[in-house]
Amino acid sequence: MKCSDINIRDPFVVFEDGIFYMYGTRAANFGNRTGGVDVYTSEDMETWSDPIPCFDSVRFGMNRGVNWAPEVHVYKGAYYMLATFTRECGLHGTYILRADSPLGPFVPHGDKELTPAEWECLDGTLYVSPAGTPYLVFCHEHTQISDGTICYVELSDDLTHAVSEPVLLFRASESGWAESIPFGGGRNYVTDGPFMYRSESGEQFMIWSSFINGRYVVLPVKFADGRLGSEFEHQEPIITDDGGHGMIFRAEDRLYLTFHTPNASGSEHPCFVKIEDMGDRLVRR
Repeated sequence: MKCSDINIRDPFVVFEDGIFYMYGTRAANFGNRTGGVDVYTSEDMETWSDPIPCFDSVRFGMNRGVNWAPEVHVYKGAYYMLATFTRECGLHGTYILRADSPLGPFVPHGDKELTPAEWECLDGTLYVSPAGTPYLVFCHEHTQISDGTICYVELSDDLTHAVSEPVLLFRASESGWAESIPFGGGRNYVTDGPFMYRSESGEQFMIWSSFINGRYVVLPVKFADGRLGSEFEHQEPIITDDGGHGMIFRAEDRLYLTFHTPNASGSEHPCFVKIEDMGDRLVRR
């Protein structure tokens, strides 16, 4: 399969032993009740395998609604998938799954969502500090609060639960770049898809997505002291042509950004572009 044949949102890639493993939201019905998650494999990022099911949300009673934004992180010798599912109460939350292989099968890890119980949340990503402390960075969704935010909580060492209250990083409207979109008779500001990336020079970046001129975009943030915290700057967008919910990975000494485009249900596919780590900023090549 070519990328143009793969209809997924929110692509996420793990590169290991010469193999690319790509996960994403099954885009049918905008990721609602899709029954789980697939992984695609490739040796060149051009030709991909057929989808290989790696998590069955029906089996574990988690196909109540959305199956969104799976991303896989290697942590202490195992593979952990963070993904958003609809909870029994109807709100969205980020859950964590575990496997011994990037091919799965993944199974629930911990007994509940990692995000705050009363909040509508999505798109959790893992950040491990230089000291080895794990955190969940996630979005408090605009559908509940109008002006979407990005927040974080500290996680237990085994990643099963949050051990702190949520900390607000910023509201979408505060970025200086994101623009509101029509929603529910009003206008809301969107935060989507945070992902943490540490520069070769030790700088800590985060990319996230929102809208500019009605088009989906990827926006970077650079933290002031090389780690997650309250001091940061919003930098100019990396992607502005209706592509977003991206992540950054390195393969064979090259740095790539993958994201889905266009942001239109039924037409989404993964896209790969090279980026350059300039130390103080990230530049598309």
